[in-house]
Amino acid sequence: MSSTSAGATETGLRWVENTMASLTLEEKAAQLVMPFVLGDFAPVGSSSHSRITSYVEDLKVGGVIMSVGQPTEVAAKLNALQEVADVPLLVAADLETGAGFRLHGAVQMPGTISLGGATDFPALMALGAADAEELAYEMGRITAVEARAVGIHVAFAPVLDVNNNPDNPIINVRSFGDDPERVARLGSAFVRGVEDHGAVATGKHFPGHGDTDTDSHLSLPVISHTRERMETVELVPFQAAVDAGMGAVMTAHIAIPALSEGVRAPVTLAPQVLEDLLRRDMGFDGLVFTDAMDMGAITRLHRGGEAAVRALEAGSDIILMPPSPEAAIAGIAQAVTSGRMSEERLDASVRRVLGLKARLGLERVATVDIGEVAARVGIPEHDEVARAIAERSITVLKNVEDGREMLPLLSTPTARVTSVTFRRSSDVMAGRYFNRRLGQTYRRLATVNIDADATAADYGALRRQVANQSLVIVSTYVAAVSYSGTVALPDETVEFIHHLRESGKPHILVSFGNPYLVTEFPQVRAYVLAWSGARVNQVAAARALLGEIEVVGRTPTAIPPLYSTGDGVMIPAKGSRER
Repeated sequence: MSSTSAGATETGLRWVENTMASLTLEEKAAQLVMPFVLGDFAPVGSSSHSRITSYVEDLKVGGVIMSVGQPTEVAAKLNALQEVADVPLLVAADLETGAGFRLHGAVQMPGTISLGGATDFPALMALGAADAEELAYEMGRITAVEARAVGIHVAFAPVLDVNNNPDNPIINVRSFGDDPERVARLGSAFVRGVEDHGAVATGKHFPGHGDTDTDSHLSLPVISHTRERMETVELVPFQAAVDAGMGAVMTAHIAIPALSEGVRAPVTLAPQVLEDLLRRDMGFDGLVFTDAMDMGAITRLHRGGEAAVRALEAGSDIILMPPSPEAAIAGIAQAVTSGRMSEERLDASVRRVLGLKARLGLERVATVDIGEVAARVGIPEHDEVARAIAERSITVLKNVEDGREMLPLLSTPTARVTSVTFRRSSDVMAGRYFNRRLGQTYRRLATVNIDADATAADYGALRRQVANQSLVIVSTYVAAVSYSGTVALPDETVEFIHHLRESGKPHILVSFGNPYLVTEFPQVRAYVLAWSGARVNQVAAARALLGEIEVVGRTPTAIPPLYSTGDGVMIPAKGSRER
């Protein structure tokens, strides 16, 4: 019996064996391929509908990775795909900050209107700042409940990378922090929450993507650490999560020569790491997913079905997002036909995939009740947990200038306050909830949005605008984004913040993302970490500035050379001060 099928019924186990016996070689190969599907509305006859339906009806893929879409639309699309599948589909999704990471909608008409969706939690580093295992478990539980409600079975979460490199352009606040023990505790709690409630948790990016300064979407990062170092830092959270019952692992497209006999090959293609280290030494017996196979770290090395074959040879079970699903399937089948790969090796992965489907009960019921989605997804009780994490995570690292505390702010309605928001031009919700809450207190609040395309003239106008203001709040929404290769601010934004300091203008810097930005301007008057731009984080940050909630967060990562892990200024709420 495959370990992934532990907990399956006797009927389910018989289904696994009967299905194995019925599949052709190509159909077995297809069970291991998981293409990308967008959760948009796809009318029958459209190219989008034809493409994704062909994945299931013609290629007979074993599963799909679902991307963004509204919950009911995603549920309807997945139901339709399950109904035409000969073998039930295993559905996965990136759910790093809960189901709201993918299941959410918005429309521009021309103003942006949020259409709502699943619960969107703060970034994992916020959980690290709150350091609350019970909230990590609850986040995992809610993620599982909402995912299963729409037909998603596998959460590509949690991120178990130890982010100990401030220059890491792709992990950053996606990690719980830089302390292996903290990442292990919180990650394992999240895993238990997911696995206890009917979904599969996937630790990523094995064996650790935290100490890189290269985006693997663009090229292949190389880590020079010894195995001994990896065992005391990067591998600690993964071992803890394996011991906690984590059902799946996602590989990292990084090279670690010390773990692969000196070869500078991606871990995804290294049997020394997946078979020897992960399965034999660490005792993992679940499902191994590759990271997306269309990333530059892989496509720069291999084309067609070759990468898929090499990933299976290395010990992966599921080929995620190959550039061509057809080529991946054909390549795997050809490898068996030619004798390069044994059919027994192929069968081992197929049996693990089918076993997991049986454990999840998909051979009995693969579709979901769309009428139940609104009762289980994005409900107020779930939002309360997200709010609690956000409020407990707000961290103040600096609050005193010339002997005077900047926070909490005075709630003077007529105060001249300007809120400057630096964001990506596409991040239309950045600052919306933060400024809305500030505006309820400061009736004359002025707001300015700046992005990377801002000109010298734009910054000149901004300097003139804030000249007569009593306070300037600068919010930065800089997070790790695939293919960007950077988590830094533009030079012009850095110069503007320096200008505030040099001109003596009272100011506060709030980071809704990358916490390391303060190293560019260590002399800011007050520095607040809010960790991500989720609605609950924006509201919590505004309330913390206004003294409506106590500030208790402590940074879960060092910010060299200014701050150490665990630093944070405790600030009581205004009401508690008065008592």
